Amino acid sequence: MDVTLRIAQDPDADALLGRSPLAALVGMLLDQQIPMEWAFKGPATIAQRLGADDLDAHEIAAYDPEAFAALLSGKPAVHRYPGSMAQRIQQLCQYLVEHYDGDAEAVWRDAGSGRELLKRLQELPGFGKQKAQIFLALLGKRLGVRPDGWQEAAGDYGQPGAFRSVADITGPESLAKVRAHKQEMKAAAKAAKAAEQEK
Repeated sequence: MDVTLRIAQDPDADALLGRSPLAALVGMLLDQQIPMEWAFKGPATIAQRLGADDLDAHEIAAYDPEAFAALLSGKPAVHRYPGSMAQRIQQLCQYLVEHYDGDAEAVWRDAGSGRELLKRLQELPGFGKQKAQIFLALLGKRLGVRPDGWQEAAGDYGQPGAFRSVADITGPESLAKVRAHKQEMKAAAKAAKAAEQEK
């Protein structure tokens, strides 16, 4: 895997995401309640603080939990909730060590269909259906991982020409479109909730 991604809008962080399956998974895991670029810059920050040029699932899984939480909490913090995210990253790495011998790419390398790949992604700690579908779309659209039926399995996120998620980001312009779409969705959800409360 060696692809140019432009999600973090930072050359070094994006280079890591493009060559490291584990970094891409960790970036996706961090992508909640903070801006997308901040989330996807996280793996590079973690690697740097570990004194490495990539993430290693075995190393992270075995790391002292308090020390790992402290590593994510250092300024600038890797996430708004560094403690709980440190725990989630370790759970993800422990799962990868247990089920895939620490090889993140094995999650999708031999998946026979989009449905099977979606199922594998949803089994990862911290990956609900939506996150799994977005990551599946990212694999298909940006990383060339396209088992039969991948677009259907990714749902709306798999649609070509959509600007719904990180899977559609190729630079600052598309990032702005995805951000606008997310804001529209939030506003619509808020309006629906308000309408429900008025009933």
